[in-house]
Amino acid sequence: MTALEPQPAAEAQPAADAAKKRILLVEDEPHMMEMLKFRLVENQYEVATAADGYTALTQVRSFKPDLVILDLMLPKIDGYTICRLLKCNEEYRTIPVMILSARSNEEDIRRGLAMGADVFMKKPYDPPTLLEKIKELLARDRNAVEPEHAEPAPEPAAS
Repeated sequence: MTALEPQPAAEAQPAADAAKKRILLVEDEPHMMEMLKFRLVENQYEVATAADGYTALTQVRSFKPDLVILDLMLPKIDGYTICRLLKCNEEYRTIPVMILSARSNEEDIRRGLAMGADVFMKKPYDPPTLLEKIKELLARDRNAVEPEHAEPAPEPAAS
C-alpha cells in the first residue's frame, strides 16, 4: 500500500470506543429496530437491542446503558411498565428514558411521562430531531436534576 492509497475504514476510526455512549433500543418491529440501530451506530453510539420487555430489563442490567429508547407496544412487558420499573429502582432511575411510539394521543403521552419518561417522541419521527433529543438527554448530569416533566412547584397565590 502506498502513502496515497486510502486507508481502510477500521484504521481511520478513533480508538476511544470506551467513550461511546451506550443506548439500549427497545423495539419489537424488526425493520424499525434495524433502521434506528443503523442510524445510532452511524452517529457513534454503542447500541444494544431488545425486542420485548423482559429482554429489555435483562439488557439494562447487563449492558448498563446511558439512555433507553423505548417503544410502548411490546410483547411480554409493555413499555409503560418497563419505564416505571426503571424509574422506581434506585440503581436505574437516573438513566434517561425516551419513549418512541406510534401511540401518541394525549392520554398515551400523559401516561408515559407519568411513568417517568424523560421525553416522548411520536413515530414517525424526524431523524435530526431524534438525534438532537438523544444528545440533550445524554448531556444531562444524571445526578443533578429530575426529569423535565416533574411537577412544577405551586405558584404563589395572587395578592
